[in-house]
Amino acid sequence: MNSVERVKEICKNRKIPISKLEKELGFSNGYISQLRKGVFPADRLEKISNFLGVTATYLMTGEENSEKSLTPKDEKDIEKILEQTREQLMNQEGLMFDGDPASPEAIDSILSAMQIGMELAKKKNKEKYTPKKYKKD
Repeated sequence: MNSVERVKEICKNRKIPISKLEKELGFSNGYISQLRKGVFPADRLEKISNFLGVTATYLMTGEENSEKSLTPKDEKDIEKILEQTREQLMNQEGLMFDGDPASPEAIDSILSAMQIGMELAKKKNKEKYTPKKYKKD
């Protein structure tokens, strides 16, 4: 089953007319039916997946992404650590970044990189250390 057929099936199951989907997203009438290869351009795939409330991966492959997601508590913990780190970096005198005094933009970029790393580490740890009896596979 290709992505066009998958979109049609989801719309059929949810009783959403294809014409309504096309109209809501600003596509021309009959656009989805005219795609012969069954593949959407990336920008339109994203719009369709958001409208239907599914992932783009699901529309392309038919499989849900098995990657563990962060809970609100995990996000709050990461945010707390980042805020403490931000305060320490902002209050520190003589902080240098790449040979120059650290600007607020440089500190923000450091914190953004830290956030990405912490989120990836949390997800990987959830995958690795969750006991088998709690896994959904």
